[in-house]
Amino acid sequence: MSDQTPLDQAHQAMQQSPDDNAARLRFFECLADSELFLLLKTEAVGDNLSPEVVELDGASYLLAFDREERLVDFVGAQAHHAALSGRVLAHMLAGQELGLGLNLDVAPSSILLPAPAMVWLVQMLEHAPDQVEEQPVSFEPPTGLPEALLTALDARLASTAGLAKTAYLVAATYQGGRRGHVLAIIDAVETAQNALAKAVSEALSFSAVEAGQLDVTFFASEDPVCALLERVGLRFDLPEPEAPEAEIIQIPGNDPDKPPILR
Repeated sequence: MSDQTPLDQAHQAMQQSPDDNAARLRFFECLADSELFLLLKTEAVGDNLSPEVVELDGASYLLAFDREERLVDFVGAQAHHAALSGRVLAHMLAGQELGLGLNLDVAPSSILLPAPAMVWLVQMLEHAPDQVEEQPVSFEPPTGLPEALLTALDARLASTAGLAKTAYLVAATYQGGRRGHVLAIIDAVETAQNALAKAVSEALSFSAVEAGQLDVTFFASEDPVCALLERVGLRFDLPEPEAPEAEIIQIPGNDPDKPPILR
């Protein structure tokens, strides 16, 4: 199979630079965001899954692949499987003493991820932004932010289609004199504000930025401050929502707050 997947590319970058913490973080971020096909012993029944468990070097692993055809190549035939996001799968495995065998023997990204790696990934994903009451009193153009963070923000916001209209990255001064950077999100769906703040927090965590803080605030487009944000801020346009499908099929693990049950 000649076409490399994003996981193949992230894995290659990690292998080529074993001491590069940023490369490792990008691999795990890619893993969390990827759709994976989990090998099952029997067909899924609702949210109840019976995954194949393999013992390797005294540890237990579930097997998942980032392409359905890679799963077929590994098994040698069609097999029962469930499509899950990497983040949902990590939550399933964390605390179960189960690791993840990813693309074993069928792709450049073949790797065994032990159980502690799954626990660590979940901890990274569960990191929540702090809520503060300070109000910014002035905005200026952003300065000094690493390119890795800007790239991570762009990618993360691109995955939030329909949750807001635009966002502006600016430097801010607060009432108490504190200075920092703020991502001002415009016309966010009210019920999606926590999810958007969490997405920004993940971008910060996985971009290997060791110092500094990025705050998140929300404005309606009719707020007069938006004209200033437009002038001084770095703009991110969020994608429009896709047209709804005629029929929605519930896939096991589709709800990150209700991961499948392992049997």
